[in-house]
This record gives sequence, C-alpha cells and structure tokens, in this order.
Amino acid sequence: MKESCPGSREITSPSPETISCAFCNSMNEIWTDETEIKCGHCGKTINRAMKTTCLDWCPSAKECIGVEKYERIINSRK
Repeated sequence: MKESCPGSREITSPSPETISCAFCNSMNEIWTDETEIKCGHCGKTINRAMKTTCLDWCPSAKECIGVEKYERIINSRK
C-alpha cells in the first residue's frame, strides 16, 4: 500500500462517528469520509459539513487518496 501523509488518514482510513438526526433526534452512524446519510429511523437525509482537510489545500490530494474518493467527497460538498 502506498504511504500517504498524516493529513489524509481520516479520509483513507475512515472511522465511524455518531450524528443526531435533525428531524427525529435519533442517533445514526456516519463515517468520517461521508457528508450525508439516510436516517435509520425516519429515512430522511442527514447532512453535515465536512471539516477542512488536506483536500482543501494539498495539490497532491487527488493522487494521495485516489481519484474516485476525491471526486465523491468534493462533489458531495457542493
């Protein structure tokens, strides 16, 4: 596996977090590389802002994390 910078670890090796649904207040699991999920209780889409990552400033980010994942994350921010 190609070695990457420490700034990309959250994206290349995502981990689960919990997020509260704004519609029904139930807790849902979301991964650190995701910006939206469907609530497991009410089925509505839960959105969250992704914090600033190396994708925002590093010229090698696309190569480092891979084109497919890079484009998925960038497009989900729009």
